[in-house]
Amino acid sequence: MKLAKRLIAGAVFAAAAAFSANAMAADSVTFKLGFVDPANSSYALGGKKFAEELDKLTGGKVKVQVVAGGTLGGEREMYEGAQMGTMDMISVVNTVLSQFIPELVLLDQPFLFDNDEQAHAAVDGKLGQLIAKKAEAQGVHIIGALESGFRDTFSKNPIKTADDYKGMKIRTMENKMQIAAFNALGAIATPMPATEQYTALQQGTIDGCENAVGNMLINRYYEVIKNVTNSHHQFTYIFIGVSDRAWKKIPDEFKPKVYEAMKAAVAWQRQNLKEINENAVKELKAKGVQFYDIDREAMKAKVLPAVEKLRANVPQEWIDAYKEAVAAK
Repeated sequence: MKLAKRLIAGAVFAAAAAFSANAMAADSVTFKLGFVDPANSSYALGGKKFAEELDKLTGGKVKVQVVAGGTLGGEREMYEGAQMGTMDMISVVNTVLSQFIPELVLLDQPFLFDNDEQAHAAVDGKLGQLIAKKAEAQGVHIIGALESGFRDTFSKNPIKTADDYKGMKIRTMENKMQIAAFNALGAIATPMPATEQYTALQQGTIDGCENAVGNMLINRYYEVIKNVTNSHHQFTYIFIGVSDRAWKKIPDEFKPKVYEAMKAAVAWQRQNLKEINENAVKELKAKGVQFYDIDREAMKAKVLPAVEKLRANVPQEWIDAYKEAVAAK
C-alpha cells in the first residue's frame, strides 16, 4: 500500500511539473529574425546579441531565433512579409527601405556624414523617430538600426583622385542615388546583385565595386582586385523591424524591454563592426591590397549637384532633423 501511494504521489508530482513546464512554455513567445547576410556577419551577430539581451531581460518570456543567409527571403520580400504579417522580425538596409518610405531617400544621399558620430546621431534622434513613425503606419515597428557603416571603392586600377573614376564600370546597388553619384564622377554605374560581383570582377565585366571594407575580405574580392579608395561616399544602416502581428503577441510589460535589448545590441554591433573593419584593413594590406585616401571635397563637387534633385520631395522636417544631428557632432 505504501509503495502504491509513493508511486501515485510520484506520478502526481511529475504531472504537476510537466503542467508547470508547459504553462511556462505557453507563456513565452518565440520570433524569427531574418538577415540576408551570413550568420558570421556583424549584422547577424548583432541580431544574436539582441536575442540574448531580450531573453535575459524578459526572463526567457520573449525569445528570438536569428535566421541568416537569406533563408527567409530578400530584404524587400521580408519587409513586405512584415507588412502582411507573414514575417516576425526583419532586417532591411536603408536603400531598400527607401522604396517603401520615399522620404528615406535622404539617407541614400552620398556624403551626408563626415564621421560615425554624425551618422549615429541621425538615427538615434529625431530623424530615427520620423522613420519609425512612417514604418509603423505601414504595419512595421522599427526598433533600432544596426549598420554596415561607410562604404568605400574597390577597383582593379588605383583611384587616387575624383577624375580617376572616369570610364570605370563600377557595380552599384539598384539605387537611384548611388547610380547618379557614380555617373556624376564619370564612371559607368553598373547595377547588379551583390552575389554576381566576384565573377563580374574576375571576368572584367566591371572594373570595381563599392562596399564596407570588411566585405572585401569576407567576399574575397582581394583575389581579383587589389585597390581600395577610402571614399567613404555613403553610410549604410540596417533597420530592424517587427511586424504588427508579432508586436501584438509581445506582452505590454515586455515591449520596453524590446527597445532596451536592441539598444544594447546596437552599441555592441557598432563596436564589433569597427573591430572587423580595422582587422580587415590589416589583413588586406598583408595580402597586397593598396589603400588610397582621396579628396572627398572634390568628389562632393561633382556628385552633390547631380543628386540634389533626387531628394527634392523630402519634407523640410526630415532635412532639419538631419542637419540638427550633424551639427551636434
